[in-house]
Amino acid sequence: MLTSAVLGVVIGLLLALTGAGGGILAVPLLVFGVHLGVAQAGPIALMAVGMAAAIGALLGLRAGTVRYKAALLIAGAGMLLSPVGLWLAGRIDNRWLSLVFAAVLLYVAWKTWRGARGPASTGAPAVAPVCARSPATSRFIWTRPCAVALGLSGTVAGFLSGLLGVGGGFVMVPVLKRYTDLTMQSVVATSLAVIALVSVTGVAASAASGAVDWNIALPFSGGAIAGMLAGRTVSARLAGPQLQMGFAAIAAIVALTMIARAAL
Repeated sequence: MLTSAVLGVVIGLLLALTGAGGGILAVPLLVFGVHLGVAQAGPIALMAVGMAAAIGALLGLRAGTVRYKAALLIAGAGMLLSPVGLWLAGRIDNRWLSLVFAAVLLYVAWKTWRGARGPASTGAPAVAPVCARSPATSRFIWTRPCAVALGLSGTVAGFLSGLLGVGGGFVMVPVLKRYTDLTMQSVVATSLAVIALVSVTGVAASAASGAVDWNIALPFSGGAIAGMLAGRTVSARLAGPQLQMGFAAIAAIVALTMIARAAL
């Protein structure tokens, strides 16, 4: 479907321009654009976001910015919970699932808006991250607190991936920024790798149960990949606080629209 392909391009562009959390708008676009329920849109959104994220992750691997061991740990934890979220999504009324999604989207909008305006200064001394890199090798010094922090974040991202069809970038990016000393470029690339890996489990489970509408999923995913590739060519020039604030405003409007629709 042409509509699905165009919507996919929009999601790919958002992923390229706003980072790993931009794919959260995939489900609302499918809900409003092709009139699917949240549970039906979730696997399709997850497939498209996962494929687009895989492109970004591969480019990150080539550039040496993906922390693949951390990505494998986080994704491994996420893969355990993704089928649980998927199972639960099929048993929740679409109205309530829409309200849950809208609440998550409002949270993402608020965090994005705050982040775009710059970190607030608390006057407190900086706290060393639990996942620090060795000065000699630039590799993580693996400790129990580090493994626990990353593993738990993976379970949350995986559960939400299955439940709502979101990639989990809005979980992974803040976690990696808080608990590691990675550069932002490496944070985004590693987050994309996690999204790509976790998406495999959710999409495979959905496909096995016959829950994926391939007539919508394939053009939507193809459009997302095209949008990701096109967006990367201009992301350096367009990305910035104003773009992030614009994304946050759009996300908030979409969330409020979903709430109003569910209430009516």
